[in-house]
Amino acid sequence: MTARQWKATGLVLLALLGAPGANAAGRSPAPDPTEDALMMSAGFLSSHPDLRLRLNGQERLKDGNHAEAFLFFKRAVWYGDKPSQGMVAEMLWTGKGVERDPPQAYAWMDPAAERGYEGFILHRERYWAALDAAERARAIEIGKEVYARYGDAASEPRLAAVLRRERSRQTGSRTGYSGALKIYVPGPGDTYEQIDGSKYYDERYWDPKQYRQLQDSIWARAYTGRVDVGPVEQIGTDANPNSRIPATAPQVDTPEPQTPEADDADLGTAPP
Repeated sequence: MTARQWKATGLVLLALLGAPGANAAGRSPAPDPTEDALMMSAGFLSSHPDLRLRLNGQERLKDGNHAEAFLFFKRAVWYGDKPSQGMVAEMLWTGKGVERDPPQAYAWMDPAAERGYEGFILHRERYWAALDAAERARAIEIGKEVYARYGDAASEPRLAAVLRRERSRQTGSRTGYSGALKIYVPGPGDTYEQIDGSKYYDERYWDPKQYRQLQDSIWARAYTGRVDVGPVEQIGTDANPNSRIPATAPQVDTPEPQTPEADDADLGTAPP
């Protein structure tokens, strides 16, 4: 199921996940792996916990299990998944699956927008405009802890460690060479589907820096519809340029949130 199909289910919260925007000019785009059933069934998700946990959250939203969806989105944020961070914020804002808490919702949406993704910036400004002075002060205080545990400075090293470890396990001595490599994925009956190694092992899916650039290319222009918030306020400091919340020291070693056990066998493999 693609992001566009999830949106079509009518669950208002999924509007935040939007449709991918244009990639940066000058380079052919790497496809969004969550929209490729073969990539998902080849074990890609087990090596990319940010996507696996987000998809688990989306599946539970689709089934109406908002409380578990919230837990999976929050755990995906531990690995730096900004769409999941936006969903945590929106669920706190609307009270879906968790007690409604607008100041805390802002504290999660502010770091969701720290990479400058336009859709999340618009939602952040909508939240801010609706808070009173006391709520804004509380949002800033909560936001310091959220940034420390789940901002990019804390979460990106966690995901980078997983990507490097899993790529090493899967490629072994073939690292840097995939021209003749083929990956065979069991299909119906005794059939097999084949993925060219040059696609599966594209550096943009495994190198932490390039993987971040890929995510930016997908989400930087993910619009979520018209949001009337008035002129967007210039915010931030040199230390934290896209946030109202003061910079805090990252807590990379903060414990990973827990979620219920999940059967990922068919996750992300539904045909488009």
